[in-house]
Amino acid sequence: MIELADAFPQPGHNHARCVSHALDRARAVFETKGLRLMELRRQVLEEIAGSHHSIGAYDVLEKLAAKGTRLAPISVYRAIDALIEAGVVHRLESRNAYFACHGTHGDGGTGAHHLVLVCERCATVAEIEHGEVMSALDAAARGAGFEPRVRVVEVAGLCAHCRASGARP
Repeated sequence: MIELADAFPQPGHNHARCVSHALDRARAVFETKGLRLMELRRQVLEEIAGSHHSIGAYDVLEKLAAKGTRLAPISVYRAIDALIEAGVVHRLESRNAYFACHGTHGDGGTGAHHLVLVCERCATVAEIEHGEVMSALDAAARGAGFEPRVRVVEVAGLCAHCRASGARP
């Protein structure tokens, strides 16, 4: 999980390190789970991890096609499903898009619970650790006799960089 102070990267930061880290982490997670990070999965992850924004499956398809890899949409969706199952990609429910997980989860990497911040101006997505929020959600669910399986909280607003620039959504 990304530290709170580092949740939103500085504009213009060297993103190649983020992509490299995401790919290294994916290789390790897939190996630990006895799975293969096949070439298509690696290519799809590289496109998703290519920025700190969320990206739709058809956008991934277009980016791969521009690089000469023509695929059926189902192939991209299957690769995304495998990346989600491994916990290296998450779905941004509110936008029906995907973003790379740049950290580890206390639940073994599956991302079954996380807090996602989405900047409405620059579209940066940050995943942060916030156990108190998740504990409160669990307590509320238990109080209702409900057992949550997946807990994702998405919060939209302005990141510090956009606020400092006076930008509005």
